Amino acid sequence: MALHSAAKGKLIAVIGDEDTCVGFLLGGVGEINKNRQPNFMVVDRNTSISEIEECFKRFVKRDDIDIILINQNVAEMVRHCIDSHTQPVPAVLEIPSKDHPYDASKDSILRRAKGMFNPDDV
Repeated sequence: MALHSAAKGKLIAVIGDEDTCVGFLLGGVGEINKNRQPNFMVVDRNTSISEIEECFKRFVKRDDIDIILINQNVAEMVRHCIDSHTQPVPAVLEIPSKDHPYDASKDSILRRAKGMFNPDDV
């Protein structure tokens, strides 16, 4: 049974290193759709930037995915794709990996969200 978003049957997708993907798969996130496309991508040192870009764009276009989790170091490789995604769904969340801690200053979604609020209001 796959871990679904709160919406009816919507999925969480993962783009990350092997440890991140395996952790989420063990948690029940893994799913293969009717077209035999998985909702995860394992990125290693042999993965090209174009492969990551294609996967991200494919996940964004899928109507069964509501959230895309991506390791922040991987997100840095395809920052232009993430920055060009302005729709609220699927939500793109940058997460740390075992070897790369989270750096809020690099998170474009967080920067965009901070820009929506007046610092005096927070």
